[in-house]
Amino acid sequence: MSTTVEQNIALTPEAAEKIREIMREQGIKEGGLRIGVQGGGCSGLSYNLAIDTESRPGDKVFEMDGFKIFVDMKSYLYLHGSVLDYKNEGLMQRGFTFINPNSSGNCGCGESFAV
Repeated sequence: MSTTVEQNIALTPEAAEKIREIMREQGIKEGGLRIGVQGGGCSGLSYNLAIDTESRPGDKVFEMDGFKIFVDMKSYLYLHGSVLDYKNEGLMQRGFTFINPNSSGNCGCGESFAV
């Protein structure tokens, strides 16, 4: 089950809880997660995630469960319809993952994708 940020981007409850946990650990009370896409990686495009305290000009900003999601417009075009999840399955499978319907293929490590 996912929590919708906007009908085009969603987070699972596990991802939302991990974001809240990271913000608490870093002492950040205002702000949230910046999601981005940039050129690079073995498949052509890679995801970027960072905790941020404020929006930048041109960002789409979504309120969710006590924090915000910041996405620049270029990245939003690649992320439309995506779900961000957090996996904690042993030592080798721990971290954020994207389920991205815009992706035509992923690299073996899952950190980059092609469209």
